[in-house]
Amino acid sequence: MKTITEQRYSKLGPVVVQALKSRSFDAWYFDEQEDALEKIISLIPKDHQVSWGGSGTLNEIGIKERLANEGYALLDRDKAATPEERGEIQRLALLCGTFLTSTNAVSEDGQLVNIDGYGNRVAAMIYGPKQVIVIAGMNKVVKTYEDAYSRARNIAAPMNVQRFPNCKTPCQQTGTCADCKSVDTICSFFVTHRFCKPAGRIKVILIGKNLGF
Repeated sequence: MKTITEQRYSKLGPVVVQALKSRSFDAWYFDEQEDALEKIISLIPKDHQVSWGGSGTLNEIGIKERLANEGYALLDRDKAATPEERGEIQRLALLCGTFLTSTNAVSEDGQLVNIDGYGNRVAAMIYGPKQVIVIAGMNKVVKTYEDAYSRARNIAAPMNVQRFPNCKTPCQQTGTCADCKSVDTICSFFVTHRFCKPAGRIKVILIGKNLGF
């Protein structure tokens, strides 16, 4: 039995898919993350190197483990032994076959809004990898572009920074955005994807669950 929230998601999801398609994204909606996971795997050629940006959603759905078990060549920055090696893996990811990420927010009219600290995630989304697969729970979907920007800044970023206990930003301490200029800020780059070029390079998978933050 679907919850009330899941019932709403199953109705809204296909609407947002059509909005994304109108902006030349490829897009799909799935009620269950298991079905979404099968679709994601089907979209990744076996000869692609695969990498990803930091994402709670990717961790929750188990895509990294699935790719490793199926023998994909992975560029995993978390396996780096030093900060220098980690940075090199992040640079190599900009030329991988498939880049996986979530998004901070999706507007109902099909725009993606993201905030990034160092820019490696949004850089890969913009240009470089042959394809980008964006995986997002329906909790990321909001009504307007303005709502998406607000969600990215006032919900996603203050939650994301909690992963970094040594990060000295106001939002790490208070849980709310202070529009800071801290050297530790994770809000260096604000990027909107309002259209996909070339068409279909970015593929968006919406899942009718609350995933990530």
